Amino acid sequence: MVDVPPEAAIRATIRPGSVYYFVEESFKSTEPHYFIVINNKPLEDKVVLLVCASSQIDKVRQRRKTCPEETLVYIDPTRYSDFSGDSIVDCNSIHEKTVEQLVDKLARDELRLKSEMDVSLIEQFRQGVLTSHLIEHRIKKSLQR
Repeated sequence: MVDVPPEAAIRATIRPGSVYYFVEESFKSTEPHYFIVINNKPLEDKVVLLVCASSQIDKVRQRRKTCPEETLVYIDPTRYSDFSGDSIVDCNSIHEKTVEQLVDKLARDELRLKSEMDVSLIEQFRQGVLTSHLIEHRIKKSLQR
């Protein structure tokens, strides 16, 4: 097997629905999470917009109980086979990373590339972000391009 440089690996695979598995420094948890790219053109944008999946469904629902229901997207393993159990994606929180930050994580062996998510799920995430009262207007605007 040929070793692909980290930058080439990210640049060749990043698209709406790309999934990365890594530890997010801003989280209290030191466990890696699944992050899903929702930009229409992540290589052309200044930052990659990511939503995060959690297996702690009740905790997320409780934390977001005042948010519209469509901002929380439930996913079971039949909809995304890399998940071993039921998960929820909180579209009320966006994580912004540069392509360079993702490349750096991959170079340091701190990021795993996962199988791509179906575009129908990505559309649900985008709709959830657009519906959210907690997401900045500039992010919503970038998703509508």
